[in-house]
Amino acid sequence: MQCYPFGKSGIKTTRLGLGLAALGRPGYINLGHADDLDRDYDVAAMQAGAFAVLDAAWDAGIRYFDAARSYGRAEEFLANWLTARKIDVNAVAVGSKWGYTYTAEWQVSAEKHEVKDHSLPMLQRQIGESHTLLGNHLDLYQIHSATLDSGVMDNQDVLSRLAALRNDGLLIGFSVSGANQAATIEKALSIRFDGELLFGGVQATFNLLERSAESALHAANDAGLGVIVKEALSNGRLTPRNDMPEFAEQRALLDRISAENGTTIDALAIAFVLSQPWVSVVLSGAATVAHLQSNVCALDVAWSAELDAQLADLTETAEAYWQTRSNLAWN
Repeated sequence: MQCYPFGKSGIKTTRLGLGLAALGRPGYINLGHADDLDRDYDVAAMQAGAFAVLDAAWDAGIRYFDAARSYGRAEEFLANWLTARKIDVNAVAVGSKWGYTYTAEWQVSAEKHEVKDHSLPMLQRQIGESHTLLGNHLDLYQIHSATLDSGVMDNQDVLSRLAALRNDGLLIGFSVSGANQAATIEKALSIRFDGELLFGGVQATFNLLERSAESALHAANDAGLGVIVKEALSNGRLTPRNDMPEFAEQRALLDRISAENGTTIDALAIAFVLSQPWVSVVLSGAATVAHLQSNVCALDVAWSAELDAQLADLTETAEAYWQTRSNLAWN
């Protein structure tokens, strides 16, 4: 798998990356997550499972890995794997995120799995924690799920500290979620320090069902930001695991078109995202080796205008999409 420049930064990434949201903690909202982990939540067993997926990703040529402070032990597992496999800092690109604290205490069921805090003290604490674990492997540090409501894009103390980290050589980015992703991206593109854009990367949800941020992400790419797409499979809704009765018609369409093209639903969905010219990296969120290998098959799908037209009606309104996502159970 070839590496490409990540926006205008000096970082190079592969078109496919691996996100560790489902690998670093017992509970997550991906459909079938508990089955992926065989309901074995022993820390050593989960690290071994993460290592197996990381090894498969490496063997497939993936060279971008994405974690966050709130993904349970994801940074720890990734750091241990990088050390165990003696991965040189120049051989991979690593991103992580700050702004949420993991609060589930290694349980699948919890009142709150993570708590958001975009304050300067949180940034100061979590950048230290990320650096302690990932060291010089850390290339990209992102605000986790920035929104206009959180005020982080207007917090001059936080923005100044991020600018200082940028000036010290760390690429600064942000991720977005929710029905107002586009507005947050547009706000971020107006923030400059020392005459330069503060942010060098953006991570957003974009998939066959949720396309509302497309224009904003295109603008971010034009401005020189690297664009990372998360949730390309809509937390499992764009996989064979989605047996929701209300999705039966869409599922039948996906089954038919993937079969006609000799591929799988997940590979088809990822291929759609890869076909967007403004995308730098598409994250696989796989928690098993088999799912990772199936995701990688997206690279072999020849996307076409005909496929685009056949699948265009799958798109939901942003409000409907995010309401459905908020109703997904942690498992």
